[in-house]
Amino acid sequence: MKLLLERREVNPGSSNDDGRTPLSWAAEKGHEGVVKLILKCTEVKPDSPDNDGQTPLWGAAKSGHEGIVKLLLEHKEVNPNSSNNEGRTPLSWAAEKGHEGIVKLLLEHKEVKLNSLGNDSGQTALSKAARMGHKGIVKLLLECKEVSPDPSDKYRQTPLVLAARNYHWGVVKLLLKRKEVNPNSSSLFGQTPLVYAAGSGHEGIVKLLLERKDVNPHSPNNYGLIPLWEAASKGRWGVVKLLLERKEINPDSRDDDGRTPLSAAASNGRWGVVSGGHDHDRSDYGGHDRA
Repeated sequence: MKLLLERREVNPGSSNDDGRTPLSWAAEKGHEGVVKLILKCTEVKPDSPDNDGQTPLWGAAKSGHEGIVKLLLEHKEVNPNSSNNEGRTPLSWAAEKGHEGIVKLLLEHKEVKLNSLGNDSGQTALSKAARMGHKGIVKLLLECKEVSPDPSDKYRQTPLVLAARNYHWGVVKLLLKRKEVNPNSSSLFGQTPLVYAAGSGHEGIVKLLLERKDVNPHSPNNYGLIPLWEAASKGRWGVVKLLLERKEINPDSRDDDGRTPLSAAASNGRWGVVSGGHDHDRSDYGGHDRA
């Protein structure tokens, strides 16, 4: 690189047919020494996007190269909010991939927009981190006053819904500590965090939600399916037991097709739920934190 950059006819800012520059490649691949050399060249535009709208910072953040992200953020011409053609920012990708060190660096930058939405799903960095179960990053983001703790994506899924849907007990616990978070928020199909947790058999998340006085344990989704129906039909005996302890729940509640939780369990062969005992369909999740 040194030999090449010493030649006058070499353009360090040249790009290939995809719009990728030497800096773009070096940043994505994690070659910190090469990045330092290229950044010394005055002809180089450190924030040049490729054909997909991805800048060197974007590539380094997505790939987890913390040292390179730091180098680029120190450059005045680099936009910390640069987004690709799908509207995804470096913070969004770092949060989704679990690169906690990079998230910290970006959060220290005053110009970083914390609630930017991606065009792909309409999810913020918090939603991405919650969906993937990155508890440390969720905690970092929630500590920022500017971060909205209860945004919804284009499918009306909030971070809490996404965390419950993907079995992330620790993230659910963090989010429920925030007063702004609605524990009864539902997706486009009427699926609440409790409905998702009941259907997946995650007893730990179900317990967390049922401890909240403002959680409706009997709320149905768009098809008339209540949490008890979801748990019974899938053989989640532990969850069924927890739900039946609540007075608000009607065990004979019918869905839109007139089926009760008992008939759903019977038709699906959930003998343990029908007979009131354990069966092989019981969830193994318990209360473990998979985050």
